[in-house]
Amino acid sequence: MATDFYSLTDAEQIQRLTALATAALAHWPGDFGAPVLIKYRENAVFSVTRSDGTCAALRVHRHAYHSDAALHSELFWMSELARVGMQVPPIVPTAAGGLFVHVGAPGVPEKRQVDMLGWLSGKPIGSAESGLSLEEGVSERLYHSAGRLAAQLHNHSTAMTLPSAFTRHSWCEQGLLSDAPLWGRFWELAALSPEERAVLTEARFKAAEDLAALGKSSAAFGMIHADFVPENLLNDGGRLQLIDFDDAGFGWHMFELATALYWTLDEPNYPSICRALFDGYRSERPLSPAHEAMLPLFLFLRGSTYLGWLQTRAETQTARELGPLLIERTCRLARRYLAAH
Repeated sequence: MATDFYSLTDAEQIQRLTALATAALAHWPGDFGAPVLIKYRENAVFSVTRSDGTCAALRVHRHAYHSDAALHSELFWMSELARVGMQVPPIVPTAAGGLFVHVGAPGVPEKRQVDMLGWLSGKPIGSAESGLSLEEGVSERLYHSAGRLAAQLHNHSTAMTLPSAFTRHSWCEQGLLSDAPLWGRFWELAALSPEERAVLTEARFKAAEDLAALGKSSAAFGMIHADFVPENLLNDGGRLQLIDFDDAGFGWHMFELATALYWTLDEPNYPSICRALFDGYRSERPLSPAHEAMLPLFLFLRGSTYLGWLQTRAETQTARELGPLLIERTCRLARRYLAAH
């Protein structure tokens, strides 16, 4: 039953999803070894190795997070970015030529979407739990590269013609601040104190006003990756590569840059990281000072989505481990944003 699976511990869920991943491999050509879990948050992501030594990432998707049409759109967008030279994972088609399959397994209550992506070399520059794994000087250089990468992505997306069937969620005012946001009603998170709930609510209403005034011109809004976090930026000898397009959707370009900075806020060299990111971005794409000045708004908005994620996924180990940090940081960002007005 669904309740049985979702009340299991992460380790018990992973055991069942590993069995599902193993069954899914039959849909791809070649003989594969046992899947090895890399990450379990929205999706369960496994590394798999074929008998000829080829490595790939196998994604077992969270149930009902994306429709088939939305997943097709994600993979189309990735393919188009790769076609113009962006360093993103290539899609590995099934033996039948499909982009993904639906697979079930005992103990998992629903069939899951499963796809395979080519393996990219390099190591993540950090993680949500541990911060950046970089020395000072190196971090500024890599965040300059991250800014360039974000700008190149936005340039290609602005120039791209999307098919009529293309569909992805939107990190717009409705997706972020409405009564039904994409990742949950962050202001209702049970762990909030009354004072924290009040400051988040005040910031929510003020942010809605600011976003309405900003608008959605192509200079500021379009398809974004929406998860430019350290663990999705792979450092391959100084060259950055971008992975994990699961959250990609329509949104403000400043939301992208705020996402890149959110997990560096407590780094001692944060000011120079921030400057490097914006300098790198401007080396490839214009960004007005007025838009950069909205960073406090978008840092708050990014933090609010993480609280919404906690609110709807309280049973996960990630929520338990990161909850206190995310609440403290997002409330701090809300106060800073409100104080700027």
